[in-house]
Amino acid sequence: MRNMMGMMKKAQEVQSRMQSLQDDMANARFSASVASDAVTVTVNGKGHLQAVKIAPDALATNDSDMLEDLILLASNRACDEANKAMKAQMADITGGLDLPPGMNLPF
Repeated sequence: MRNMMGMMKKAQEVQSRMQSLQDDMANARFSASVASDAVTVTVNGKGHLQAVKIAPDALATNDSDMLEDLILLASNRACDEANKAMKAQMADITGGLDLPPGMNLPF
């Protein structure tokens, strides 16, 4: 019975730390630039877009297809950085144990 109480306490602690991590990640910012800073995208730790900056030179080309591709590339890179940070923090909380399949936090 004592072991069960210890497990419950540990589970509550992990849950609390995970909630704190999610809150911290919602406030964290991750940026990525492509094509010599032609496009810079910033996302928060949950992968939500926060800002897009396009250099005037990138607009001068009038190549909308290329600009769209640059925005997608920068967005994906920024989200990758956010995911790496989340995984590193989750490994710290869970002691390096992998989460079950389908349990990808926070999104």
